[in-house]
Amino acid sequence: MSTTLKELQQTLADGVEGFTKAAESVKDPGLKTLFSGFAAEREEMAHELKEYAHAESEEDSSITGALHRGWINLKGTLTSGDDHAILAECERGEDHALEVFREDLDDDVPPEALSTISSISTRILAVHNKVKELRDSSKAA
Repeated sequence: MSTTLKELQQTLADGVEGFTKAAESVKDPGLKTLFSGFAAEREEMAHELKEYAHAESEEDSSITGALHRGWINLKGTLTSGDDHAILAECERGEDHALEVFREDLDDDVPPEALSTISSISTRILAVHNKVKELRDSSKAA
């Protein structure tokens, strides 16, 4: 399967939505701040990609799209109010984002966008690793 620029933008929009909902749902004030920051960073990433989109359609996330892309599991977890479970679902969402950004890119993706896509992928990996570290430490606590 190849990935289009639109799919990358959708994945980033899902991350904005997922981290925003996570920030609203966790109890720990530090996690609220961290997740809000991650959401803002995803918004910035989407803006970086938008310059290459030219005639691409709207990149906003949809419930149907989120079901397919991996952040929807967060919905059920949010109602539990369990910070560890929310961290685990955020990690699952990040696993999916990494998968999308590591797939073969479609020929329609402008070659000049490849370095931006690579940079975004590296930043997603850093967030993934931070979320995983927090999840692991919250389980031990």
